[in-house]
Amino acid sequence: MRRLSNQITDISNTIREAFEGALDLILPFRCLICGSAADTEERFDNYGRVYKAVFGKESELHICGKCLSAINISDEDLRWFLCLSNPVENDPCPGLPLFMPFPYKGILEKAIPGIKFGKKIELARMLGIILGSCVRNEGILGDLIVPIPLSEARLEERGFNQAYEIAYPVAKLNSIPVADGLLIRVKDTKRQSQITDTGKRARNVKGAFSVSKDWDVTGLRVIVIDDVATTGATLHEAAKVLYKAGAAKVLCVAFAGNRVVRNAEPF
Repeated sequence: MRRLSNQITDISNTIREAFEGALDLILPFRCLICGSAADTEERFDNYGRVYKAVFGKESELHICGKCLSAINISDEDLRWFLCLSNPVENDPCPGLPLFMPFPYKGILEKAIPGIKFGKKIELARMLGIILGSCVRNEGILGDLIVPIPLSEARLEERGFNQAYEIAYPVAKLNSIPVADGLLIRVKDTKRQSQITDTGKRARNVKGAFSVSKDWDVTGLRVIVIDDVATTGATLHEAAKVLYKAGAAKVLCVAFAGNRVVRNAEPF
């Protein structure tokens, strides 16, 4: 009787495996960026190992080889910039450096909005792991990593903060603590992507942040991270309050941007 039971179990397992294999053929994994059949498992094995080391679980990322190969780092002379694209007089943090290793064009113009508005958290984590490697290779050092926060309403709408999901693996891969909650968004601003004028962007985020009373940044080197920097107004506003709170040095980091002229030196 036990032998018959084992045979039935074996047959059941065989049928289930065959069914799952058939589903894989009928419904292959789809690339999170372009929607085509993804081959991440074959092309991106090392990513899976790094992901598990960072997050303690298996990755659910699926991305096709075409999209993966289209994420190209900028030339070495186009990775460091002044944070503000248009420097202003009487800047409270003049010369604020911005490390931004990828151009915001091509596939990234589709991928990054997909993170925010398509709720593709795995894509944000992939960018974070890539950025973490860039930060390490650049030799960037800091005492704390701080993601740009969302307002409570925006966080509830999206379900996660893309800046945090990018910042967390950067912190883990560089052995730097991530200080989520250090910066507080005290003003629910209009989306910067909806504003084209540089001055209006700066006014939109003015007074948007404060430093939590639970944190002391006095004398620390703080790295502030966001997904994209266009005019740099958001990162600059965050840096202002960190300096006011006593930070010794602030460095801004964004995964991508659209600058074309290097005008800052490495941190």
